[in-house]
Amino acid sequence: MSKTWANMTAAELGAEIATGRIHPVSLCEMQLDAIDRHPMRDQIYARVMPNRSRAEAMAATTRARAGLRRGVLDGVPISWKDNIDTANRQTEAGSALLKGRMPAADADVLHMATLQGLVCLGKTHLSELAFSGLGLNPVTATPPCVNDENAVPGGSSSGAAASVAFGLAPAAIGTDTGGSIRIPAAWNDLVGMKPSHGRLSGRGIVPLCEMFDTPGPLAHTVEDCALLLSAMEGARAPDLRGASLGGSRLLVLETVALDDLRDRPAAGFDDALVRLARAGARIERGSFPLLAEAMALAGILFTAEAYAIWEKTIEAAPDLMYPRILERFRSGAGVKATDYVAAWRRLRDIRAAWADFSAAYDAVLLPTSPILPPNKQRLLDDDAYYVTENLLALRNTRIGNLMGSCVLTLPTSQPSCGISLMAGPMQEERLLCLGAAAERALH
Repeated sequence: MSKTWANMTAAELGAEIATGRIHPVSLCEMQLDAIDRHPMRDQIYARVMPNRSRAEAMAATTRARAGLRRGVLDGVPISWKDNIDTANRQTEAGSALLKGRMPAADADVLHMATLQGLVCLGKTHLSELAFSGLGLNPVTATPPCVNDENAVPGGSSSGAAASVAFGLAPAAIGTDTGGSIRIPAAWNDLVGMKPSHGRLSGRGIVPLCEMFDTPGPLAHTVEDCALLLSAMEGARAPDLRGASLGGSRLLVLETVALDDLRDRPAAGFDDALVRLARAGARIERGSFPLLAEAMALAGILFTAEAYAIWEKTIEAAPDLMYPRILERFRSGAGVKATDYVAAWRRLRDIRAAWADFSAAYDAVLLPTSPILPPNKQRLLDDDAYYVTENLLALRNTRIGNLMGSCVLTLPTSQPSCGISLMAGPMQEERLLCLGAAAERALH
């Protein structure tokens, strides 16, 4: 059975545009109609941008007819997280504090992707100011989880994941500070990529912690993530053909990452390891004791910077915020400058030790999240449950941010359970090739 447009990957759509079998304008109209008809549209999209998307699709159609396509994804429509600036359209970052905020220019990554021919469908909902891994946002909207209508979708790129999982975009761009791409990708059975910090420009992205923030893609395949990464930086995508796990050395991280692992995430991870080994990977296990110390530094590093950036805005109107997010920001108020500087100095030492520890391996493996998507209503009603699940949701993904890694999450045999592959800083091309081979093994 041939695929419909709605079931094609971004790469497949781009290939069909290249042959002339799909016109970007028709594709754009199909996608806008799907969004308009969807009963959860307003829970997923903060705003749809039909005028912009139609104009960009028309330009892509003209280029395609003239044989002047700018890249593989020229004419493909995608969604953008609503903390990524769009010129002359609101970018509110999921917060009433920023209601009506109107940037004058596109963020650098959106500008570059537009130059490469991608079509901007609109902006997706997120956790308030991107400061939660759950995706719960009583202030604006909580998007749905594709596997459980009563659960949260993961955050903070919640609407980004939902837009792809529910067929309202072929792919999406989110941001990741402590797991905000990988958690919603994993909980919605998608591929998600956190590039190395500094690989992509952060200019024009509403900040949370600028020392960790990075934009990145969520999609159905590793190939799509590779193409989206290249579009955002205006570079050639790596050739993933012929990628193999044969001869690869993969390390299962036993420190922290396997603690309190719940049954289904454990089952998905273990099954994934069997499949990777069957495909030729040599899988070893190891511990890195210094990781526990790095994790203890996270509270200082993340909250202090977040509150320093947002203190004046927050304290001018704290009643506009969801109390649990407000509390999380305010927890950074008491961090001393000396402790913050000392924490960064120590983390750099630990990162150097991690680089030595992991250098012999092609990637480090861990469950993307130790838990399943939590129940939405219980998070609202039960303070203890909220605290426990919020901390666990981002625990494993935060390892990649702290260690400065680039990371891919791939779906496993268990719904809402991902496996993550971590590689060293600026090793995205190698990681994507490995990820493509792993993706085939896991299917």
